[in-house]
Amino acid sequence: MTSPADFTTEPVTLPGWRFSVAPMMDWTDRHCRAFHRALSGRARLYTEMVTTGAVLHGPRERLLAFSAGEHPVAVQLGGSDPADLAEAARIAVDFGYDEVNLNVGCPSDRVQEGRFGACLMREPALVGECVAALKAAVRVPVTVKCRIGVDDQDPEVALDALADTVVAAGVDGLVVHARKAWLKGLSPKENRDVPPLDYGRAARLKQARPGLPLAVNGGLRTLAEVQARLAEVDGAMVGRAAYMEPSLLLAVDPVLYGVPAPAADPFAAVAAFEPYVAGVLQSGERLHAVTRHMLGLFNGRPGSRAFRRHLSTHGMRPEADLDTLRTAVGLVSRDRPDARVAA
Repeated sequence: MTSPADFTTEPVTLPGWRFSVAPMMDWTDRHCRAFHRALSGRARLYTEMVTTGAVLHGPRERLLAFSAGEHPVAVQLGGSDPADLAEAARIAVDFGYDEVNLNVGCPSDRVQEGRFGACLMREPALVGECVAALKAAVRVPVTVKCRIGVDDQDPEVALDALADTVVAAGVDGLVVHARKAWLKGLSPKENRDVPPLDYGRAARLKQARPGLPLAVNGGLRTLAEVQARLAEVDGAMVGRAAYMEPSLLLAVDPVLYGVPAPAADPFAAVAAFEPYVAGVLQSGERLHAVTRHMLGLFNGRPGSRAFRRHLSTHGMRPEADLDTLRTAVGLVSRDRPDARVAA
């Protein structure tokens, strides 16, 4: 699948990644990432978590293919077998990914049954073996996304143990979701909100290991909050806020990187994104596959509810096309600037 040339940006490498959009299951697919790239040329984008089994034995093209304009883009792998991770990483990098990220933070029951995700916080030596295998297999940066601990672990001890092990294995960066994960008693959704945030724990890790590129994740909603974290660590990863309020991304490039955004406002972003949408429709996919990721774009503007309603109702129909999207955009008022972009 191709993307408009306007979305193309040169890949970047670690260290130095300041802002990224978190990997989110069922959300950060290729269409979501292409849309986010229309809003920010510099934000680092991540795939949904892909398990090693799916990469090795599943439909690779569907799972891993992406548009060239998405760079810089990272693949997040889920697994705990070093050999399988190494082979999956080689396959992913052959698709062109700029980074391989190992998931050591997902708390779902299915992930735990597969002995990967957050339960690996209890096995730092194994995580180190996985990182070493990944580093030997690929030339792109290898990073780890983790929690500060799980269940009754002491975050001071657990996070240090993991960091020491992956640093020794050659990790290129660590993304810390600054909460514990409770593997029993809380759902994955509750694990995103209930355990208290502890940004200070991530800051202390950075102070103790100044040479380790470190990003923090969890609960960040505005660029002001991102900037507060960047005073302590190297990068900030935003999840649900970037998805539910995507206009936030329009401010990332000018505020955090000192360069203009790809589009002047959400309306211009949609117009520039139309060629990508047309390509999706031409490939046989329905409009909803793309526009489901765009529903929050105009939040805070008069007409935003009508925009969402129109796309939710008409965008799923087989005959939905670019005119459906244009009609939805036409329901939004252009009279008031979106205050959320500057938040």
